[in-house]
Amino acid sequence: MELTITELAVAFSLTLLAGLSTGIGAALAFFSRRDNTALLSVGMGFSAGVMIYISFAEILVKSKAAFVPEFGEIGAEASMLGCFFAGFAVAFAIDRLIPEDINPHELKSDAELSGLKSEHIAHRRLHTLRRTGMFTAAAIAIHNFPEGFATFVSALDSLTMGIGIALAVAIHNIPEGMAVSLPIYHATGERKKAFGYALLSGLAEPLGAAFGFFLLMPLMGELTLGITFGLVAGIMIYICLDELLPSARIYGNAHTTMGGIVAGMGVMASSLLLFKIV
Repeated sequence: MELTITELAVAFSLTLLAGLSTGIGAALAFFSRRDNTALLSVGMGFSAGVMIYISFAEILVKSKAAFVPEFGEIGAEASMLGCFFAGFAVAFAIDRLIPEDINPHELKSDAELSGLKSEHIAHRRLHTLRRTGMFTAAAIAIHNFPEGFATFVSALDSLTMGIGIALAVAIHNIPEGMAVSLPIYHATGERKKAFGYALLSGLAEPLGAAFGFFLLMPLMGELTLGITFGLVAGIMIYICLDELLPSARIYGNAHTTMGGIVAGMGVMASSLLLFKIV
């Protein structure tokens, strides 16, 4: 797989921009209202729609196609499925390494959600708040690492696919930036510090891209691509089912979530079709 400097730079830039969107969440957190989360619900549903559609319509198809020359149709499908579920296992293992009380994927109730908002946080002890923010930043950084890897590898294969995934990741990084910045801001009163930690947690995404480059580029071939795309699809579907869809329901309701999902799938499907026509 021959790659130019320009292709590598574009893929890395997309990953970097997706990661830095945690800074958007940090900035919004300073002015957010608890009763104004419907748009966030739609946005997270949109992210899930993009990831689900592109995983099944494009990434898994590419994974199977890469395996066919070596294993034939049946063997290729079995290999693709094995890598897909291995991606689930990787994402699950990462989740298990992080305690539930600081894991950003464990936001499952209205009570827990309200704990991120300023009027509730103000009553907690300051040192506890700061510790919460710091640990949340570390947890999010760990989660962002495989997302950066997925965005980078996908962008190398298809710019349209890379842009779609980068957009989806960027949208769902916004509430993660809020989760980091709010506790630190209310503990220290320093917006710059809160913003900085949120931004740093997002930099794990380009680190994931760098990991993908240095690990995979020397070995890149059809089999490596098949394995990588299968893993990427599994990781992204896990993120959708474990984090994005449950959180979208909490921030809004079934209708806002479904509206976002349909919009995300529609935009991704249209962009892929347009790319093929052009």
